[in-house]
Order: sequence, then structure tokens, then C-alpha cells
Amino acid sequence: AALREGYEHFDPRAYLRNNYLPPRADFSSEEFVVPWKLRCLAETFASGEIRGRMLIDVGSGPTIYQLLSACDHFEEIVATDYLAVNREELGRWARGEPGAFDWSPFIQHVCKIEGRGEGGRGGAGGPREPTPADALLSAFCLEAVSPDRAAFVRALAHVGNLLRPGGHALLLGALGESFYLAGPARLPVVPLQESDVREALAAAGFALRELRSYAMPPALRTGVDDVDGVFFAHAQK
Repeated sequence: AALREGYEHFDPRAYLRNNYLPPRADFSSEEFVVPWKLRCLAETFASGEIRGRMLIDVGSGPTIYQLLSACDHFEEIVATDYLAVNREELGRWARGEPGAFDWSPFIQHVCKIEGRGEGGRGGAGGPREPTPADALLSAFCLEAVSPDRAAFVRALAHVGNLLRPGGHALLLGALGESFYLAGPARLPVVPLQESDVREALAAAGFALRELRSYAMPPALRTGVDDVDGVFFAHAQK
């Protein structure tokens, strides 16, 4: 109940400012956290192994950067979020409305990494009932809605039910983080270490294929959270 109450005050624009504008979203060097995240995704999708009819993004928030490298590999990408304000923010971008967050630097950077021309924007559909997916993606969601590590394992198992056997799961998440800010909202996070991620994936029935981590440098510790680093995991059901 406390977690739900906190998210009632979540401000998507503040969250975007805190995490997806400079200094964290600085594309001048791979040493910054956002280019690192984009490269993890781009290199993993570049293998060509993760493809199919449908990818489901669990807890998209107000962001689309995590989906850019997946676009060429799936017929359909389903973005989901619990909060209406986040779904509205995504809709503004999808419709090209004035004042929508500008994701073009992210799109240009991904196109540069992948060596292709700039892509367009996808269409936005209404609510739907997802069927078993060929792949799952979730970025900075599950550890932020789990009160403890056991709940994190349960959350992984629950979202795994959306995935077909043999399907792939890609996770981006926080390491060593206990809170983050989104405007007036101060949201709790279950602090995870790499070992927790490994154990949780195994307990939830996934085989870990790859785990990478990034240590947050002092210059990017801006007070909007207490994150120590970021992990990227590729696992298979």
C-alpha cells in the first residue's frame, strides 16, 4: 500500500529530467551510463538470436530508449505500464505531439552504433491482452516495485509467465539502490547485487546467458537516487 501511494505522486517529466538528460544522457563518450545501456541492448539484439512475433516490455515507464534496438527483430512490441501518467507520456511521443520528450538523440545514437539510417516512430495501439511472447524486456521496474529480494524473485517468475518456453528475457536494473526521486515522489527500491540477480533469475526458472555491470561514476551521482551501478542481464526461459 505504501508503494502504491508513493507512485501516485510519480512525475514522469521529473524522472526523465533526472535520468535521460545530461549529465547521465551524454552521448559524447561510452563512459556515460545511457550510452552504456544502449550499447548493451544493441549488441545483444545484433546477434539476431532474439527475434519473433512479439516482444513485451514490462514496466516501460515514460521511456522508449530500451525498445530501439528491438524494432527490426519483432513484428509487434507491446509497451506496458501501471501508471496512467506514464502511458500518457508514451502516447504523446508516439503521436508526435508538441512538448513530448525528445528521443531523437537516443535514436540517432542507436543508429550510429548499429550502422544504419535513422528509423521512424511506431504506431500506438490501445490496451490489449498479451499472448505468450517471444521475448521480454524490463528496465528499472521489478526492483523498484519489490519490497524485498523474495518479492523480486516472485516478480521475475510472474513476468516469466508471459514468455514462451525458450524465449529470451532482457533486464536492465539498478545495483545497490535503495531509493530514487521522481518529482515529489521518493520511491523505495530493493538494493540488489550481481549475485542477487543471478540467484533470482535461477530461482525464477531462467538460464543466465550474460550479465554485465556498470559502476556509476561520481560525476553521475547527482542526488536523484543512491544507485551504485547498473546491471544488464540476458536470460532464457
